[in-house]
Amino acid sequence: MSVRKAILPVAGLGTRFLPASKAIPKEMITVVDKPVIQYVVNEAIAAGIKEIVLVNHSAKRAIEDHFDVHYELETELANRGKDELLKVLRSILPADVRVISVRQGKPLGLGHAVLCAREVVGDSPFAVMLPDVLVDDYYQPAGSEPDLATMVRNFGATQHAQIMVEQVPMDKVSQYGVVALDGKPPAAGQSCTMTGVVEKPKQADAPSDLAVVGRYVLPARIFDLLATTQPGAGNEIQLTDAIAALMREQPVDAYRMQGKTYDCGSKIGYLQATLAYALRHPQVGDEFAQLIRAHR
Repeated sequence: MSVRKAILPVAGLGTRFLPASKAIPKEMITVVDKPVIQYVVNEAIAAGIKEIVLVNHSAKRAIEDHFDVHYELETELANRGKDELLKVLRSILPADVRVISVRQGKPLGLGHAVLCAREVVGDSPFAVMLPDVLVDDYYQPAGSEPDLATMVRNFGATQHAQIMVEQVPMDKVSQYGVVALDGKPPAAGQSCTMTGVVEKPKQADAPSDLAVVGRYVLPARIFDLLATTQPGAGNEIQLTDAIAALMREQPVDAYRMQGKTYDCGSKIGYLQATLAYALRHPQVGDEFAQLIRAHR
């Protein structure tokens, strides 16, 4: 089965980004001229996704509104002859892609958030994309497809769940979920079978230097496993616990990414993303580079 749906868990309160996220969803904070979540949705669309399922919170309607039609604004831009801005506004979401929103009433973990989307996703395979992680394909080899697109293609060929991983320094492994592998680590852009995931291991106990980075392609079977998963770390339903159960039934592959990630849920990760995207922005990149040089 092909993967045409993606779940984006956006119900979190964004406490790492306070006070900015007090009134504005962290996913709506902009990197240059687009909110973070727009980059994530664009990544999904580039991988062939046609349905975006937002698992949302009642206080974060701004995310839904961003992907809705704003008739009054479009009419005003059209009347003023601002055709370029109108084109930008209408390109936020292609006509053949739809956004659906469901609610996560209580913050019971990532696994619970995914389970909240079950009725919408049904029996289809799907992607899970953490919306505060930007995956930047700028650094990939020329002509290569984006990482999520490769994961989707791999799933179509093997029907194996795909978990995106990236290499991290060994002295940082205690900050991540680190995968154990069946054999040698895969090359960038390749997958290999996982045998487990160790959450935040000590450096001496880490089974590899490949960490999970917030992109998953999963079969619908994971919903049944999530429904019976008991609360784990933080008294929350953990997606990794359900993936561990899935591994006991069928192969699950670790896909080693080619691109680069930015954790836009953290202040320094957000600043790194802003720097990278601003420097190559077609309208402000050159001027921004001059600004940086002037302040050295």
